[in-house]
Amino acid sequence: MKRKTTSATPPVLGARALNRATLARQLLLRRSETGARDAVGHLLGLQAQNVKPPYYALAARLDGFAPEELSRLMSEREVVRIVTLRSTIHTHTAEDCRTLRPLVQPARDRELGQFRRGLAGVDLGLLTALVREMVEAEPRTMAQLREALSARWPDADPQALALAARCRLPLVQVTPRGLWGRSGQVALTTADHWLGRPAPAGKATSDPEPPAAPEPRVPKAPAPEAPTPDATVLRYLAAFGPASVKDMQTWAGLTRLRDAFERLRPRLVTFHDENGTELFDLPEAPRPDPDTPAPPRFLPEYDNLLLSHADRSRVIPPEHRGRSRRGNQAFRTLLVDGFLAGVWKPDAGVVVVEPFGKLTAAQRDEVAEEGLRTMAVLHPGEPYDVRFGTVVPR
Repeated sequence: MKRKTTSATPPVLGARALNRATLARQLLLRRSETGARDAVGHLLGLQAQNVKPPYYALAARLDGFAPEELSRLMSEREVVRIVTLRSTIHTHTAEDCRTLRPLVQPARDRELGQFRRGLAGVDLGLLTALVREMVEAEPRTMAQLREALSARWPDADPQALALAARCRLPLVQVTPRGLWGRSGQVALTTADHWLGRPAPAGKATSDPEPPAAPEPRVPKAPAPEAPTPDATVLRYLAAFGPASVKDMQTWAGLTRLRDAFERLRPRLVTFHDENGTELFDLPEAPRPDPDTPAPPRFLPEYDNLLLSHADRSRVIPPEHRGRSRRGNQAFRTLLVDGFLAGVWKPDAGVVVVEPFGKLTAAQRDEVAEEGLRTMAVLHPGEPYDVRFGTVVPR
C-alpha cells in the first residue's frame, strides 16, 4: 500500500515514471475488462471530432470490446456527443454530459467573445430561446440554424450566429451520427431534450419524440448537480495524474483551478517533475515502476492521452513533437514502449505503419501483432495485413 509522503522535499518523477503512471490510468498499460460505459466515464470522455476515434480509443484500452457496444450505448442515450473540453466534441456518459458541460461553460462564454463583431445587435437571450425552441421541436443542422437565425438577424454573421447557439446551449449530436458503420449528418438538439428533463414536482409531463431520433428514449431521471471543481480534480487525477494545475487547465480549457488543488492538498500527495514543476496525485493511484513493459498501442487521431497535459513529454518525446499532425490534418498515432513512435492508417485491407525511428525486429513483430488485433476488434472477419510504409504525405 502506498503511503502519503511526509518528506519536506517531494520525490521527483522522471518522464518514464510519469509515462507508466499515465498509461496505467488510461487503461493502456494493460487492457481493462470494464465495459465501454464505465471506461468512458473513468476517462472523463473521449475525443470525438470524427466518428471513429472513440471506437479506436476503446479498442486500444478494453479487453473484449466490440464497436456495437458503444453504438448501443449511443442509441440508448447512455453516452452522447457534445462540445465540452477545449471546445471540441467529446463522447461522454449522459451523467458527464449533464455535469461537465456546465463546469466548462465559462470557457464557452469566453469563446463567444471571439464572435462579438459578427453578433452586433443580436439579443443573445432571445437567440438562446429561439434555438432551444427550434432544436427541441426537431433536431437541426448547423446550416439550418444559420438560415433560421440569419432571417431573424440579417445583418449579423451567419456563422457567428450558429456558433453562438453552440456556446450558449448544451447541444448534443443525435443519432445515427456517431454510430459504428452508420452514416448521418450532424443534427443537434439540447441535452435536456435528448436525455429527458425531470418532470416538475406534482406534475406529470412527457417530451415529444424528436422526429430524427427513432431510438427509444431512456427513462427520465433528475439531472445530477453540477460537480464542484474539487470533485473534477480528483477524477482528472484518477485518469491523467500525476499532474500539475496547468496540466488540468490544459485538459479542461479552463483557468483559475489553483484554488481547487489547494483545497484538496491535504488529501493528495505531491511530486516534482524533472523541471521542478509541482505535481499532484491521489495517494492510492497506480504509479508503476518506470521499467514496467508497455505494449504497442494503436490510437486514434487527437486521443486525449496526447492532449491533456501542458507538458506532453510524458508521452511525446521532444524529437517527435508535432509529428502526429500536419497543418489541420491529424494522424492516428502509434505508441511503442509507451511513447509516441509513429503514425498509422487503415487502407483497403492493409494497416500502414510509419515509424518515426528505427524499430527493433522484436518491436516490429509486436507492432504488427497489435495492428492485426486492432483490426480484428473493429472489423471482425475482414482480412488485414500490416505494412511498414508512408502515412504522412511527402
